[in-house]
Amino acid sequence: MNLKEKLARGDFVITAEMAPPKGIDFGHIRECARAVKGRVDGVNVTDFQSAVVRASSLGGAKMLLDEGLEPIMQITGRDRNRIAIQGELLSAAALGIKNVLALTGDHPSIGDHPDARGVFDMDSVNILQAATKLMEGQDLNGNELSGTPEYFLGASVTPLYDPLELQIIKMKKKIQAGAKFFQTQAVYDIDVIRSFMDEIKDLNTKVLVGVIPLKSAGMAKYMNNNVPGIQVPDEIIERMRKAEDKTREGLTIAAEFIQQVREEKICDGVHIMAIGAEENVPKLLDMCGL
Repeated sequence: MNLKEKLARGDFVITAEMAPPKGIDFGHIRECARAVKGRVDGVNVTDFQSAVVRASSLGGAKMLLDEGLEPIMQITGRDRNRIAIQGELLSAAALGIKNVLALTGDHPSIGDHPDARGVFDMDSVNILQAATKLMEGQDLNGNELSGTPEYFLGASVTPLYDPLELQIIKMKKKIQAGAKFFQTQAVYDIDVIRSFMDEIKDLNTKVLVGVIPLKSAGMAKYMNNNVPGIQVPDEIIERMRKAEDKTREGLTIAAEFIQQVREEKICDGVHIMAIGAEENVPKLLDMCGL
């Protein structure tokens, strides 16, 4: 049973995230993939995360597929125009990759090639519209395709946003464009995701809440100050500050959050973003009994 079917059935779904290497050695990501095989329902492959040069999301997704996992290929509008985006989507479908997460993308100035020109010909809504058009057997200009692709489309959303109404408006546009599921920005306060799910209870979509295990109190403070949409509560920062084993405490906090979301059936699942520490995902799953 695939990701689409599990979400449709109402299963509590677990997805994780992996970044392709900055190079051609996929050894580490292969090891991490094998360690979570059969334990997660899908694995996101980031698309030049933080505007840094890496192997492509398409390449990483194909590697995961070959390892017997179900990839979720991320694709951003930052680096490609509509021709390249449609070509990438067609290539993914031809290789057997059906799950696609559409993102607009961070600005190149934050990455390792700050002088690169951002393309931004299409944003996340436009990418979803393009994929939906391809599934109808045509490109964006109405030209017929030889063979029709099939996708299960997703997008991102930020539950802690001010004003939240703007996120919900954008979310509705993404659903109209073809998004069937959403993965959220990282949440640390259970009341935030409870409130958000109540606000969108009338929307016909699936939501996986984002979880980033903390590595230190400094990491939490940095995200609070620099990452829009993330707010780590003071009590969690204090727990991290006092902990002797920072990594273990960060995983414990994440496990407690996941277990509460699951027990209360707050949303449809969780999306784990280990950010360079993918080897810790199996440990987190163990702590959650998953």
